[in-house]
Formats: sequence, C-alpha cells, structure tokens
Amino acid sequence: MINLTPELTPSSLAGKLKVFWDLSGDKINLIRNDYDERKGSPVFTSGGRYTTRGWTEWTQGFQYGSAIIHFDATGDTGILDEARKKIVEKMAPHISHTGVHDHGFNNISTYGNLLRLMNEGKIRSDKWEKNFYELALKISGAVQASRWTSIKDGGFIHSFNGPHSLFVDTLRSCRSLVVSHRLGHVMQGEGDMRISLLGRALDHIKATARYSVFYGEGRDIYDIRGRTAHESIFNTKDGNFRCPGTQQGYSGFSTWTRGLAWAVCGFAEEIEWIDSVDDKELEPFGGKESLLKMMLKAALATSDFYIEYTPVDGVPYWDTGAPGLSKLGDYLSRPSDPYNKFEPVDSSAAAIACQGLLRLGHYLAEHNEKEKAAHYWQAGLRVLDTLLTEPYLSTDKKHQGLLLHSVYHRPNGWDNVPEGSNIPNGESSMWGDYHIREACLYLHRILNNEDYYTYFNYIK
Repeated sequence: MINLTPELTPSSLAGKLKVFWDLSGDKINLIRNDYDERKGSPVFTSGGRYTTRGWTEWTQGFQYGSAIIHFDATGDTGILDEARKKIVEKMAPHISHTGVHDHGFNNISTYGNLLRLMNEGKIRSDKWEKNFYELALKISGAVQASRWTSIKDGGFIHSFNGPHSLFVDTLRSCRSLVVSHRLGHVMQGEGDMRISLLGRALDHIKATARYSVFYGEGRDIYDIRGRTAHESIFNTKDGNFRCPGTQQGYSGFSTWTRGLAWAVCGFAEEIEWIDSVDDKELEPFGGKESLLKMMLKAALATSDFYIEYTPVDGVPYWDTGAPGLSKLGDYLSRPSDPYNKFEPVDSSAAAIACQGLLRLGHYLAEHNEKEKAAHYWQAGLRVLDTLLTEPYLSTDKKHQGLLLHSVYHRPNGWDNVPEGSNIPNGESSMWGDYHIREACLYLHRILNNEDYYTYFNYIK
C-alpha cells in the first residue's frame, strides 16, 4: 500500500521540478537531433535509444505534445517552434484516422495544447492559426465518435481490435469528443442525422464504468473493488457483454496496472469536466447529479485499488496477477524494485495515475470533503515524488528517455531485457515521458498560482 506522508507538499517538490524541467529539455533535444523519424514515430527505448514498434502510430502526439508541455512550464520557444512545425507537417493523418481509438491521445496532446496556449495568452493569437487548431479538433472528435458500437444499454468507442472490443484506455479519448462538442461541432450521419458528440462521450464513460471497472458487488469470483479489465468483449449481434479480456495484461481476471491508471486519470479529469457543465445540458443524459455519482464511484474505486495494490513508493508492478509476484514475498510493504528477478514494474502507469489522484483530491477539496481529498492528494504527491528521483528519473545524458522502467507489452516480449537481467528494466516510453511531463505541469501551475490546468477550461 502506498505510504502517505502528510509533510509532503507541492512546495517540497519545487526543487525536484526544476531539475526535472532541465532534464526534459535535454531529452527533447536529444531525440530531435538523433532520432530518425523516417522509421516512424518513437515508441519506446531499447538500450536507451528510441525505437518504433507497435500496432499504430499512437505515440506521435506524445512526442510533439511533450515539447508543448515543456514550453508551458519553461517558456522555451525553440522547442515549441520545432514542435509546431512538425505538427503541421506530420499530424494531419491523425485527425482523420478512422482505424484507431487514440484521438484523445494524439490530437488533444498537440492541437488541443496549442489551442489552450493561444487562448491562455501564452502564445501569440492568430485568427487563422486558431481556426486551424479548432477545425482539427472538431473533426478529430467526430471521427473518433464514428468508431461506434451500439449495445443494449448505450454504446462505446471500440478499439482497433474491432467492434466487439472496449478498451479501458479509450476513456481518455472521450476528451476529443468533449472538445469537439464544446467547440460547437455537429456530427452528422446518414440522411444528415445529427449525432450528439456529448451523448456519445457520456455513453462511452458509462460503458467503461459499468464493464471495465469492478466494484466488489459479486460480478464474478474475481470481483475485487476497484480492479479493472483492460478489454471488455461484447457480442455485436445482440449487444450483450460476454467477458473481460486483455491485450497487454496477464489475464482478463487480473489487473493490468497501466489500464488501471488510465481509469484513475480518465475518470478524475472527466469528473472535472462534468462539474463544469450546466445542469440543463445534461438532463437528456440522466442529469448532472446522476452522472457525477456514477463517475465518482468509479474514480474512488479505481484510485483506492491503485493505492492499496501498489508498493509503498507508489510505483506498481506491471500486472497485479503477474505470476512472478508470488516469488517477491510481501512486495507491497516495501519500495518497488525495478531490478528484481521476476516481474517488471511499470513507471508509466505511475505517471498516468498520479495525475488522476491529484485531480481527484483537488475535486473533493473543492467540494468540501477535505479529509477524503487529502488522502488522494497525498497519494498523488507520493507517486510523483518517487518518479522525480532515481532510479526512475533518467539522468544519463545519453539516454533518450525521461522516465525509466516503463513497460510496453510484456506478454508479447517487446520490451528490452538488458544483459544479466531476467526482466525488462531501464527503458522509457513516449507515453510515460509525456504523462510525467503532464503531471509535473499540473503541479507547476498550482505552485505558480496559474489558472487551473484542464484539457477543456480554455474553450468557451
């Protein structure tokens, strides 16, 4: 269980954040100078150098988005200008990509962050450039929403596995639908039928909360409150749920911790969004009170599970059911060990989850639940404090990664196992590097009394 330390505060992390941003700039420049983009998008490192491998180009937005996040915290215009140039040159196919569930990753991280900076006055406002970003985000949301599977109690954005497959990761792609909706976009189907982007976003959130999250209510004999299934499988002929499954975890009946982290982060940031929406706008979809209750139930359950089933320093092993964990003894009562002999940790899961824990704590504090809020806030700070120190922070000037000990696809054996080790360790991923930057920006803006950072609050 994560060890909560009340003396840990945002201010106590200020020195570590300064070191972090210096390293962040070095890593961005190292990749820019040494990585050959003709090979495809950088995905994860092998021997400290970024390589490309995977199903889709789902990490390109994290590469350029990292540069935008870095500028937001540091004001480094050289890094920003290069990223803006690359986004125009390379990101257009991601806007109209009908074959993936990753629009909330690729396009909100790039076009969304740029529009946010412009609306916040952090970069020069240009009418046509702003229109360009807005149009990209409008289309991206509609394309993502068109990847739709209807089920008996609603529907969901299906994964690249096909119409039967709901991934817990895709909760973060609801951001693309929300932003498109808030920009006033209208999705149209056959016969000019108007399809609500708001409705589809909410239906997907509901489906994820119902089928991807367990609540200890007897759903099956592995129903432990807060655990998540990476994939939920449906019969597309009759719309019925069939079973939990996984692609990157150990099994459908264990918890792949990066999937858990997507839920922790995704529900927390969508709660913040729902809280900002007018009650009347949500009446056709069950009402604001009902929606917040459903989402808060999922956020609290998944966050509690993360806190309870993660070692004391806040960095989880890659799957809570990984068979080698039984050989580690009481591993939850001591700090995570990325160099153990049996199972790898996944620092990228920690980077994703810590932002969700912080956001959940902030939301609860804003709604006068101070004691409960402190629990999640302290957990988030504890995770981030660990990630900002070695052995997780990458201080080697030759290593292109920023956050060490990330795992991509353990079942497929895609991760580099260094000589003399039995398990992957010492490597980074583009999503891990992006999300540690995003979590640090979140805290940076709080420390500097800037406007509270969300993906949506700059869109009127």
